[in-house]
Amino acid sequence: MDFRYGRDEMKAIFSEESRLQYLLDVEAALACAHAGVGNISGRDAVAITNAARVKVVSVDDVRKEEEKTKHDIAALVRVLAKKSGPSGAYVHLGATSSDINDTATALQVKEVIRILNKNLRDLKKIFVDLARKHKETVMLGRTHGLAAVPITFGLKMAVFAAETNRHIKRLKQCMPRICVGKMLGAVGTGASLGKGALIIQKRMMEELELGVEEAPTQIVGRDRYVEFISVMAGIATSMEKFATEVRSLQRTEVGEVEEYFGREQLGSSTMAQKRNPITSENICGLARVVRGYIHPTYENVLLWHERDLTNSSAERFIIPHVCILTDDIVAKTAKVYSNLIVNEERMLENIEATKGQAMVEAVMTALAKKGMDRQKAYKLTRKCAGWARKRDEHLLDVLRRDKMVLRYLTGWEIEKTMDPANYLGSSKKIIANIVRKSRG
Repeated sequence: MDFRYGRDEMKAIFSEESRLQYLLDVEAALACAHAGVGNISGRDAVAITNAARVKVVSVDDVRKEEEKTKHDIAALVRVLAKKSGPSGAYVHLGATSSDINDTATALQVKEVIRILNKNLRDLKKIFVDLARKHKETVMLGRTHGLAAVPITFGLKMAVFAAETNRHIKRLKQCMPRICVGKMLGAVGTGASLGKGALIIQKRMMEELELGVEEAPTQIVGRDRYVEFISVMAGIATSMEKFATEVRSLQRTEVGEVEEYFGREQLGSSTMAQKRNPITSENICGLARVVRGYIHPTYENVLLWHERDLTNSSAERFIIPHVCILTDDIVAKTAKVYSNLIVNEERMLENIEATKGQAMVEAVMTALAKKGMDRQKAYKLTRKCAGWARKRDEHLLDVLRRDKMVLRYLTGWEIEKTMDPANYLGSSKKIIANIVRKSRG
């Protein structure tokens, strides 16, 4: 992967050394489970466990052996057996390579979820704090890219906080289905492990704090990976949505928010005035890469019979890249919003620039409350809004002259209705509810 992207904490999970240690942890747990049912002695299990460390079984040792075997797990088993002395005779007893590989992957994914859960909680707090701070910061709501009716920036942030919180819940809910291991041999019958196969598997997974694949083939069911990658892609997509909002609101003609821009930072090698939303754009680009891994993940479910090897090469890219990039995207989103510059004055200016057009619905609603038929109120306000646009007048001036409007609303009532701060509905209650639900 390009060294430009990814945080060290997440990259470390997928380093060669870390991956080797996860594999060794699984081999050690297998030896202990065998000892637990009496298949091997406790002394042998201890010897294997003591050897199952990257300080003893090094990446270089395994790599050199793999040059001979052309098989990564077989190479690991040979080196571990050699380092375990006489007890090496019991290394990998009854296991197949996928038992070790898939269980090690589950350990990695469990750690990924732990880190990502924390990062999402941190991001949620940033959104909640912004929602609370800007609960009365009035701005244009937009649909189809055009002015609609007023909202608050706090409400926008509450929407983002709620969406982030759903992803936290999804990760928690899918974890038991995704973080499962398997130790039942070549085609999932457990024949190579003897009568105690299910007990061995259960003891192993309990020690490793993983769930158990109840009905395996040679591998853990790849529908589990589909769910995991889909959840990760969903998270990345939400981050792109949040970043796109910054990019859109930072446009020169909008100017309502802005990414923090360092004093020495440059936006262009030739246009010295440029202050580009580069982090938000980076988030959007990387999120598209994450989503690109969904298709091959689905294809990896379609294996022949009890399994073939068409999934293996793809998964060596998919799982590390998706985890590292998604974590990076979440961290960058938190960085953008924790340092976001909010231009409250420009937000009000943009509402005023509509010359009252953003308040048409408010006037229609006020007329209906005063007893005018709703459909007639719609036609009347549409007509007034059209006249205002045609004459380039403020809607307020047109409404003050309209005899039909004045039958239902006084001049003072029209002015009050046209105040954006008076047409925010239940925004504060919605924000308060999201803030309350997002605690913890």
